Amino acid sequence: MARGGRRKDRTEPERRCIATGESQPARGLIRFALSPDGAVAPDLSGNLPGRGAWVSASRSALNRAVKRRLFARAFRQPVQAAPELPDQVEVLLARRLIDLISLARKAGQAVTGAEKTRARITGGTAAVLLQASDGAADGRMKLARLAEAAGNGDITCIECLTAAELGLAFGRDFAIHAALDSGGFAGRIRAEAKRLSGVRTPPGPGTTEDAETVFADPAKGHAQPGTPEGPRDGKTPGWPGTK
Repeated sequence: MARGGRRKDRTEPERRCIATGESQPARGLIRFALSPDGAVAPDLSGNLPGRGAWVSASRSALNRAVKRRLFARAFRQPVQAAPELPDQVEVLLARRLIDLISLARKAGQAVTGAEKTRARITGGTAAVLLQASDGAADGRMKLARLAEAAGNGDITCIECLTAAELGLAFGRDFAIHAALDSGGFAGRIRAEAKRLSGVRTPPGPGTTEDAETVFADPAKGHAQPGTPEGPRDGKTPGWPGTK
């Protein structure tokens, strides 16, 4: 047994979070490595050489690691962890998820549009329902309920990307609903979406709830009242911290 009474899966390596002290499967954490100049750099793929430090994929854990200078202790030397590191991680995770969805689309495993999404769900091929976090709540709720009924709870509902971000994955200005077939990219997209949801602050003024609610009730979305089933705007978001 692992900590907390969880049954330990010996086929999956576990890592210890430097911020919480808890051990969990590596896929639920973010690895950091040191750049040649001694700066802390996110290593989302976990492939960079050298000693690594692991932090749980949550905004609070990342903030704690930066503010309490826990990276210096983990790397056993003075290091530079920029205050904007949590934001940088969020940007990179979003880009990584968008790229994965784009690859699934090119492989014919993902479709967008309300009717195509509904057809994949009722046809029994959908494993993941992707919905824009800033789409109208009633439209998202209807498809989420359909997915729950058609998939007997086996279809994952993900709502951690905005309409503009989801649109990037499909080569358009915005997208509200999309479906991903089982197999192929489904597992990787679920894992990356969960990491992103942990570090992303949900949209909407004054929102303080944990971002992992994107996997829960879509009725708790943040669409503006009276907005048609679409995003608040069709602008493609810039990537903060990038050119």
